[in-house]
Amino acid sequence: MTERWLRTGEVAEAAGVNAQTLRYYHRRGLLEEPLRSNGGHRLYPPETVTALRVIKAAQRLGFTLDEVADLIEAGGHRHGRPDSGLRARTAAKLAEVEQKIEDLRAIRQTLLQAVDAGCDDLVACAASPCCPLPFAELTEGVRHAGAG
Repeated sequence: MTERWLRTGEVAEAAGVNAQTLRYYHRRGLLEEPLRSNGGHRLYPPETVTALRVIKAAQRLGFTLDEVADLIEAGGHRHGRPDSGLRARTAAKLAEVEQKIEDLRAIRQTLLQAVDAGCDDLVACAASPCCPLPFAELTEGVRHAGAG
C-alpha cells in the first residue's frame, strides 16, 4: 500500500494553516523532517495534517508551543509507559486557566464598580479614596513618600 506524500501547500491547506506556519513548526521541531522530491520540494506524510491539527487544538486550549513541544516529546518517548504526562500537564493547565478565570472575575467586578461610580478621569479617580479602581493603593505610597 503506497501512501501519498503531500507538498507543503497541500498540508497547510488540509490543516487550515498557512505554509509559513508549517515551516515554523518544522523549524521548532514540532514536526518531523520532511522528505525532498527530486525537484527539492518538501514532501510530508499524511499524518502531518493530523499533527498540525493537534498542535493548533492544543494552542486553542491554552498550551504554548513550548508546552506542545514537551507533550509531543513526552508522547514520543514513552517506551511502553502508559502515561506520557498528558494528564498531569492538562491538570496543571486547567489550574492555570481556573486562576485566570478568577483573576478576570475580579477585574470584571472592579470595572463594573468603576462604571457604576461614574469614573471618567483616571487621574482624578486615582486621587479619590472612594475610587473602586486600584489606583488609590498605588498613589497612597507616593503621597507618603513625598511627605517625608
